[in-house]
Amino acid sequence: MKNFLIVAALGGTVLWGCKDATGEFVDLNSGQKITVEKDQEKGYMVNADTRKAVYLYVDPETRDTFYGRTGRVVNNNITRDGSGMFRYTGDEDYVYKNGDYKVKAEADGDLKVKDGDYKLKVDEDGDMKVKDGDYKKKVEADGDMKIKDGDTKVKVDDGKVKVKKDD
Repeated sequence: MKNFLIVAALGGTVLWGCKDATGEFVDLNSGQKITVEKDQEKGYMVNADTRKAVYLYVDPETRDTFYGRTGRVVNNNITRDGSGMFRYTGDEDYVYKNGDYKVKAEADGDLKVKDGDYKLKVDEDGDMKVKDGDYKKKVEADGDMKIKDGDTKVKVDDGKVKVKKDD
């Protein structure tokens, strides 16, 4: 009977420690109370109100800290960076380099690609920026767009297109 209780207690701890935590939590870096839920499309935890990814969050009852990409408890793997923000020490940026070509998948969800003068950045909110010489393009997650190519500027805002050419 004693062995059964120990096994049951350990099993409950393992299940509890890896749960997809949903409910009321505190964002570790902002200190704000938030409701956390799993984004079924992206697979990581988000603030239910803003739909933005949650990096680190704390259960105020258990004082466990969770990593937003996986929902895992990361209590002893938290440090402060130079700016005072909390970081998960197991969270690494992925970088691939080959000559001038570089891809960087950042821990915060941003993606950057650079190849000579060409640069692409896609942030975790879905905004995108492209630069290639004099050509610049910015596309926001809501579909609004700005393009600058030399002396021509194009702006698309709520489906309305405006073109401006500098003389």
